[in-house]
Amino acid sequence: MSTKNSSRFTPVIIAVSIVVGILIGTFYAKHFAGNRLGIINGSSNKLNALLRIVDDQYVDTVNMTDLVEKAMPQILAELDPHSTYIPAQNLEEVNSELEGSFSGIGIQFTIQNDTIHVNSVISGGPSEKVGLMAGDRIVMVDDSLFVGKVVTNENAMHKLKGPKGSQVKLGIKRATEKDLLDFTITRGDIPQNSIDAAYMLTDDFGYIQISKFGRTTHVELLNALAQLNHKDCKGIIIDLRGNTGGYMEAATRMVNEFLPEGKLIVYAEGRKYKRLDEFANGTGSCQKLPLVVLVDEGSASASEIFTGAIQDNDRGTIVGRRSFGKGLVQQPIDFSDGSAIRLTIARYYTPSGRCIQRPYENGKDRNYEMDLYNRYAHGEFFSRDSIKMDESQRYSTSLGRPVYGGGGIMPDVFVPQDTTGVSSYLTEVLNKGLTILFTFQYTDNNREKLSKYDTEESLLNYLRRQGLVEQFVRFAESKGVKRRNILIQKSYKLLEKNIYGNIIYNMLGKEDYIKYLNQSDPTVKKGLEILEKGEAFPKAPEIAEEPVTEKKNEGKKKRTAQADCSRENEILRLYA
Repeated sequence: MSTKNSSRFTPVIIAVSIVVGILIGTFYAKHFAGNRLGIINGSSNKLNALLRIVDDQYVDTVNMTDLVEKAMPQILAELDPHSTYIPAQNLEEVNSELEGSFSGIGIQFTIQNDTIHVNSVISGGPSEKVGLMAGDRIVMVDDSLFVGKVVTNENAMHKLKGPKGSQVKLGIKRATEKDLLDFTITRGDIPQNSIDAAYMLTDDFGYIQISKFGRTTHVELLNALAQLNHKDCKGIIIDLRGNTGGYMEAATRMVNEFLPEGKLIVYAEGRKYKRLDEFANGTGSCQKLPLVVLVDEGSASASEIFTGAIQDNDRGTIVGRRSFGKGLVQQPIDFSDGSAIRLTIARYYTPSGRCIQRPYENGKDRNYEMDLYNRYAHGEFFSRDSIKMDESQRYSTSLGRPVYGGGGIMPDVFVPQDTTGVSSYLTEVLNKGLTILFTFQYTDNNREKLSKYDTEESLLNYLRRQGLVEQFVRFAESKGVKRRNILIQKSYKLLEKNIYGNIIYNMLGKEDYIKYLNQSDPTVKKGLEILEKGEAFPKAPEIAEEPVTEKKNEGKKKRTAQADCSRENEILRLYA
């Protein structure tokens, strides 16, 4: 009987034993996983498991959020130089530069002597509406003193920017008033223009400077072109020097204004990114207008898309120095905490098939960042002959002109960097920011006198009679820079140009400042010369080159800038 009873409970005992075994195994797996890393399979699983183990087992308390924030940039740093992580607190600022507007009080300011100085008040903005003026000093924010070491660019932006409709109270010190002035300002949308200047260089030819490619750039361009066409513009210079890029869509829309229907603008392709072509749709307003594009080593990304499309389609002449060489497509990917990454997903190619991305090694950003310095050291900024083009990266434009990939856009007409008048004295005062400090103080102290002159020409005539270079030399001496008369004489014209330009900028704004600088700019002069001679449209080589159909060492077909395909759907890509 006892034997029968024991056999009856055997299944129950076995079942209980299995359950207990599972529970024990789960307990040990959970609490002693740090001793059994061998069970973790797969790279992504290892990373997640590591974070869990650290959080659960590490000897001290760890702020896991901070740990992840520090790890993210390090992981992306092992990829290409342009894949980046953007923390949540920085994302709004990064995006606002390209979105065309931000929410704030509508001033341009600098920080001098630990105090916010209002350089200018944006027309139609919230500050202008309440009576803020250029030259005002912001000393209080929301009833709290805001001067001294606490006043940094970051803190100032944090205090003054904010959501649309929110209010900020400012205490203002004005030179003409004995007591502090109180202003309550309701923040609003502040436009950020991407076109810094648009005007007629001569009676026949216009000039447009574009600082970045944002959401509003194409609309701004149309307005600028309409303004110039109203003045019977017969040719145009587009200045992209120092333009680091922005939205690809803005660049393709701009190019579309200058190309006939069916011409290839750019294409993008990647390992997981199916080739996508962008073609001109024939609606452009300036398809036959003579065009010159200015570039330099600071022209990158979307600037190179525009320049490459113009060059490969033989639509205009490129003038200046070799561009930066960034041909990578960044996909913005947002996280739930407000942070984001910009991940490289493809490369873009000019119509002839050039990839203009300069070489890089994954995880070795230092070598990549040193490229511009190396260009300078090798003399590339001063002589076209110092640039060695890779024949394996040779392509042809639609007319058969040779162009080269593998590192930026080489201009059709090279203009060396002008170092005439540069001296160690000039370099020292510029590096210490003394010309900016001097001109700001001069403007601030003489604002009433200077405000009588409302044009660049009239203001310049006044400044030339004030002996400003000598005033500056004495100012620099008071700041620890020894007077060196021979070097000062060598750099006199450049010192004068820098001082006058800064004061013009302070009083009249950026466009008048650019007008003044362009008067002596050799690259602008060369572009204007090409337009005046009627040489903006490139010509086919005297001896037409045979189209190369196969690229050495890669086996890929080479392309020319001719295409007949219809335009595909546009896609927005953000470039860093």
